[in-house]
Amino acid sequence: MAGPRRVALAIGDAGGIGPELAARVLADPTANPGDLVVFGDQRILDLGARHAGVSPELPVIRLSSLSGGLPERSVLVDLENCDPADAPLGEASEAGGRAALQNFAAALLAAQAGLADVVFFTPFNKHAMRLADPGYVDEIGFIDRTIGAARSGREFNVLDEVWNARVTSHIPLREVAYKLTSERIFDSLRLTDEVMRAAGIDRPRIGVAALNPHAGDGRNFGDEDEDVIRPAVVRAQEAQLAVTGPVPSDTVFVRAVRGEFDAVLTMYHDQGQIAMKLLGFDRGVTLIAGYPFPIVTPAHGTAYDIAGQGKADTGATFNAAALGRRLAAMHPRPEPDPELRERLPQAIAGLLDAGVPA
Repeated sequence: MAGPRRVALAIGDAGGIGPELAARVLADPTANPGDLVVFGDQRILDLGARHAGVSPELPVIRLSSLSGGLPERSVLVDLENCDPADAPLGEASEAGGRAALQNFAAALLAAQAGLADVVFFTPFNKHAMRLADPGYVDEIGFIDRTIGAARSGREFNVLDEVWNARVTSHIPLREVAYKLTSERIFDSLRLTDEVMRAAGIDRPRIGVAALNPHAGDGRNFGDEDEDVIRPAVVRAQEAQLAVTGPVPSDTVFVRAVRGEFDAVLTMYHDQGQIAMKLLGFDRGVTLIAGYPFPIVTPAHGTAYDIAGQGKADTGATFNAAALGRRLAAMHPRPEPDPELRERLPQAIAGLLDAGVPA
C-alpha cells in the first residue's frame, strides 16, 4: 500500500461515550496526527463534539471517493446511518447497535482493501448490537465473517505492567471446562508469543493461569490443570517459549505485576478481566490480534451512566490509538485486496442497505 500509514476509526455506540471519545481524539493533535479515516454518522460525531466541548476540523468525503484513495489528512466518511433521535443517550438501542455494526464493518473492509493499517473503534455495547443482529456474539466472530478470515484472532488486554491473553472469551462460565483443550491452549500461547514479539517484546515470559482453585491441588479440585493445561505448557516449553504454569489464578497476576511475567494467559474472560481492570481501568487497551492488521479499542465499555456529560476519560482511548500505530509500524503492511479496493464504496453501501452487515 502506497502513502502514509492510516488508522480506520469506527465510531462506537451512539448512546454511550464513544462519540465523545472519537471527537476528543480528532481534536487532539497528539492523538490525531492527520492519519485517521473515520466511519460513522456526522450527526452523532457532532453531538459527541458538543458534549466534549471540542470542535475538530474534519473534512467530509463521499463514500464514492474511497475507490480513488484518500487525501493526506484525517477525514470523515459520513455514512448517514444513525439519526440521534433513534439512539437515545444512556440507553442500548437497536439503531445504535446497527450503526456500530455498520461503522465497524466499513472500517474492517477499508483495512482489508488497503486503505488503513489499523482498525480502531470506540466502545461498543453487545446488547445494543444484538438488538440489531440477534446472531451477534462478539467482535471476533463478526470480524471473521466480515473479512472472510482464514483463522480467528484472539483478544488481548494490554497495560504497561502486563498483558493478558485468554483461551476462551464470550461464553457461559459453565462451558469453559468443556471448551478447553491442550491444542487450543498451545495455540493461544503461540499466538501470544507471536503478537508480543511483533510489539517489540523479545521472548515474552508468559504465566499460565490454572483453571481450578490451587491449580487443582493434586487433583483434589479437578483434573483439567494436570490433564489439559500442563501438557500444553510442556509442549510450549519444548517449542522454546518462555512459559510457566499452571499457576494458581489467585497469585498469577501478583507474580506478573512484580515482574516475573510479561503476560498472563487466562482460561476464561473474567479470570483476566477482573485483574486487568482493577490494575488500570482507565488505561487498559483491548487488542484483537491474529488478523492482517491490528484492531484496538479502549478496554472499558460504553458508560451509559455518564453519556452526554463530557466526563469521559480519554486515557484508554489514546492508549489504544498509540498501540495500534506502534504495532502497525513494527511489521510489514499486508497485501491489499485490489478487487475490494475497486468496489469498496459499493461494498459499504451494500451493508448500509442491508441494515445489518451479513
